[in-house]
Amino acid sequence: MTDSLTPISPFLVAALYHFVSVPRFASLHGPLQTLCEENGVKGTLLVAHEGINGTIAGPDAGIYAVLSFLRAQPEFSSLEHKESRALKMPFLRMKLKLKKEIVTMGVEDIDPNKVVGTYVAAKDWNALISDPDTIVIDTRNDYETAIGTFRGALDPKTKTFREFPDWVRDNPGLHNKPKVAMYCTGGIRCEKATAFMKAEGFDEVYHLKGGILKYLEEVPQEESLWDGACFVFDERVSVEHGLQQGEHRLCHACRNPITSEEVTSPHYEEGVSCSHCYNTRTEEDRLRYRQRQHQIALARKRGQRHIGS
Repeated sequence: MTDSLTPISPFLVAALYHFVSVPRFASLHGPLQTLCEENGVKGTLLVAHEGINGTIAGPDAGIYAVLSFLRAQPEFSSLEHKESRALKMPFLRMKLKLKKEIVTMGVEDIDPNKVVGTYVAAKDWNALISDPDTIVIDTRNDYETAIGTFRGALDPKTKTFREFPDWVRDNPGLHNKPKVAMYCTGGIRCEKATAFMKAEGFDEVYHLKGGILKYLEEVPQEESLWDGACFVFDERVSVEHGLQQGEHRLCHACRNPITSEEVTSPHYEEGVSCSHCYNTRTEEDRLRYRQRQHQIALARKRGQRHIGS
């Protein structure tokens, strides 16, 4: 058990996904939403015909009640999840959404339930990506890769996952080595990416089981080939080895993670701008953001949380 999984941090965070055919997925919405609300669980869950994906946080008993409900459904009986801790509730509300895809690639007939790459456990990942016959690809978006990545990995610099298929097709050199190893935050994006790569004619395709989060949890820092922090989609912003919360903040104007050094930039104004977005926003935008930030500050003085914080 890592230091991040101690009772000192009162909120349990569970990241989960599972590719499985769920024709009745819409019927799960009401019962699951109610269960989360009754147990003080917040976060986001996406449910679709192809499975479930999301991250939730709450008291231990509440999280385990939700996980027990899901695993009681025949489709999710083998659902796996990853745990970490948060000092404060990292989500403002519970959002349960019915979607066409649980991770949006936008390519028809890509189904990880039918064809997918080979899982690689965190303990075996270093050997694979150190093999000179392996091309390593980070399947995350540019704002995520900017704060951390595996050494030697290719960065597609995509803005959204929808851009990934075109990036692959525009880079024939990816076929120059026999093995392709892909990774992402929790495993879902790279799993779907392996299904796409197989459809594109790549034979030996591998993906990191449990994603970066599992690697940072299980692989000792002194043996790690990971540099930097891992962006997470909640108010912790980033985590590091042992799943300890990182030092990044989030610019609420552009949603980019920012470092302590970037906070000292003359272009940084809390809730209004940072060096990533200053030149892409207008003064009218910044005026609107300042008004929102003022309301957030007033809510803090009242001991409340503003919905836009």
